[in-house]
Amino acid sequence: MEGNVYGAAMSGGSFDPSNFFQQPHVIARVVSWIFSIVVFSCITSEGYMNTHTSEPLQCIFNQNVDACHYGVGIGVLAFLICIVFFVLDAYFPQISNANQRKHIVMADLGVSALWTFLWFIGFCFLTNQWVNTMVIPIIGVDSARAAIAFSFFSIFSWGLLLAFAYKRYQVGVSDFSEKYTDPSSDYPPYPNVSENYQQPPFANAAQPGTDEYVPPAY
Repeated sequence: MEGNVYGAAMSGGSFDPSNFFQQPHVIARVVSWIFSIVVFSCITSEGYMNTHTSEPLQCIFNQNVDACHYGVGIGVLAFLICIVFFVLDAYFPQISNANQRKHIVMADLGVSALWTFLWFIGFCFLTNQWVNTMVIPIIGVDSARAAIAFSFFSIFSWGLLLAFAYKRYQVGVSDFSEKYTDPSSDYPPYPNVSENYQQPPFANAAQPGTDEYVPPAY
């Protein structure tokens, strides 16, 4: 299928790195990928601390281990998801099947919407736990604040991915509907039998009311 289908300028073409990294949704995915690395690396490196009363490591966010697990979990999963969609974005122009392109764009649309929501929850959760933290440690304050900040930034980066995926979906649907033609229109109309029907040559051979055969006059 030629033309612009689901945001791809061509189908069956080769991979062009310069053109690939200039696409807006690829740039937004790179930014989201970097933000996810910052969030889970800040929490894993300095997000746990020891207290005077307990030897096991406690989460820096109000000593709530669920807050640290949540931030690390969505950060690592976002990191892996971005890698998967990097590969799909690079392979996308080579896909000639419109249905396969549609499935990829719809998957991108759903995942982007889900992770926009999860990052919003993560930002609210980490912020609430940080505000309620009674013991502020000496080490790890900057990492905690960075995790909160980049969780907030991730809401907008994944929101951009959601907007780009929705736009690609709309372009694909409208382009497919405009290019679709009814296969029946490719065949000529069936001839009208009544117009082309001719009476047999011996229709007037016999006169009404007589049994005698009368040959036709030439």
